[in-house]
Amino acid sequence: VNLTAMNQTDICQEYWCPERSVSLSVYVILYVAAAAVSLLTVCGNLLVIISVSHFKQLHTPANILILSLAVCDLLVGVFVMPFHLSWLIESCWISGSVMCSVFSFVTFQATSVSVHTVALIAVDRFLALSSPFLYSEKISPTVICIATLFNWLFSLFYNFTLLFVNGNFADVTCPGICIAVIDGVSSLIDLLFVFLMPCTLIIILYTHVFVIAKKHATAIRALQVHNRTQSSKNRVSDKSERKAAILLGILVIVFLLCLLPYYICTLVSSYDNADRFYVRNVAVIFFFLNSTINPIIYALFYPWFQKSLKLIFTFKVLNKDSSLMNLL
Repeated sequence: VNLTAMNQTDICQEYWCPERSVSLSVYVILYVAAAAVSLLTVCGNLLVIISVSHFKQLHTPANILILSLAVCDLLVGVFVMPFHLSWLIESCWISGSVMCSVFSFVTFQATSVSVHTVALIAVDRFLALSSPFLYSEKISPTVICIATLFNWLFSLFYNFTLLFVNGNFADVTCPGICIAVIDGVSSLIDLLFVFLMPCTLIIILYTHVFVIAKKHATAIRALQVHNRTQSSKNRVSDKSERKAAILLGILVIVFLLCLLPYYICTLVSSYDNADRFYVRNVAVIFFFLNSTINPIIYALFYPWFQKSLKLIFTFKVLNKDSSLMNLL
């Protein structure tokens, strides 16, 4: 929608910034809460970045993907969350049109890279379990670094093209609002590329991972020492299977719960209604909360991350040769 070809005063009248309807103390509480969420996102992902970058033992293909995800989510916490939460609290975009264009581009870039990195992590885990010998020979840190770089560069090209073709870098926006206008065809392409295809891949691969983990648990049970009772063997196997099921379920369910509200709103609602506009903005918050939860899911569950936290908080990472410490 090119607003320069219309009567902008009439079109944008409903988007002028409203007066604050609640007390100043309420706004202070909201801003403190927003700052806390942003700070949690920044600190969690920054700790992951420091851990994986500093300790050489953690320079594995899987951890390189976790590092890429943490960098992307750090960008969300530093730049995207503060601007969007401020916009939602004030019910008004107060940062100007230039910053709106930058905000839109960074938002699209961060979310697409994050989703595709999660998909790459699913591919990595599937290959590691299904073909361990091939994985150890073919999938090296260098290969993963190339794949990660390609992911970032392709997303950069894709998102710039998507926004540029739809005129988001040239059109005049309404005062008090920041919307990336995407036509129907582009929205469908973005829905397929950023949501449906990666999510389908993640669900399929993690299902296969669970099946493989179950087979491995069965094989381990079959090779257990014969003097153990059958009930004990069953308990070991069942515990392993439940643990794998719970972890994989958390990975998939949390990821989908964070993304589904936004894409449901994208399909069924629009910006022409104030209530729908507010609901859509709340859905975007859930989308961004995925960046807060990712460090917990992909890092805090690992013992090496807990050990690295102790070394970081006790400043032992400043010691000579600390990067060679054993964390596994």
